[in-house]
Amino acid sequence: MGTTPAVAAGRGGSSALPPGSDGPEDLPEALTPEELAAQWEEEKPPAAGPLANAASSLVVLAVGTAALALSVSMGLGTPEKPEPGLWPFLTSCVMVALATFQLVWGRHNRDAEKFTRMSFAPLTGLATLAAMVALMPLIGFEIPALILCIIWMKFLGSETWRSTLVISAIVVASFYGIFVLALGTSIPHLF
Repeated sequence: MGTTPAVAAGRGGSSALPPGSDGPEDLPEALTPEELAAQWEEEKPPAAGPLANAASSLVVLAVGTAALALSVSMGLGTPEKPEPGLWPFLTSCVMVALATFQLVWGRHNRDAEKFTRMSFAPLTGLATLAAMVALMPLIGFEIPALILCIIWMKFLGSETWRSTLVISAIVVASFYGIFVLALGTSIPHLF
C-alpha cells in the first residue's frame, strides 16, 4: 500500500504540489513573514533619496500645470454643458495637487526607488501610446491597438508569446465590438 503525501488538497480537490514533484521534499521551505520581509528588503532597488523625490515631483507638477493651461484654452463650460477642456482640467488639478503634496510632504519618503533600466518602461509605454494616437486617424485603431498590446504585454510585461497574441487579439476584438458595433462611435476603424 502506497503512502500519500501529507499535503492538504486545495479548493476543488487540487493538490498543493507543483506539477512534476514527487512529494513534500520537493517543495521550497516556507518562510516566516519576518524572513520574507527581510528577503524583499534585500532584493528591492536602492532608495532614490530626497533630491530624486523632489525632481520627480517637479516633473509631475510641470506636466500638470501645462495640461491645466491647455485644458483652459480648450474651454471648460459648465457641469451641465461641459466643453472639451473640463475633464482634462479636473485631471490636471488632481495632478498639480498630488505633485504639490509630494513635493512638500513626501520628499522624505524612503519607499521611492532609484531610477534603473526598468524606470524607462513608462516612457516606452507613453511613446507607444502616442504612436497609436498618431496612427489611428491614418489606418484605424485595430492595427495600432494590436501592436500596442503586443509591445506592452510581451516587452513591458514579459508575458509568453502565446498569451500575448491571444489576449491582444481578444482586447482589440472586444474594443471593436464595444465601440464600433455596439456603441457606433466615430472612432477611426478599418472594417
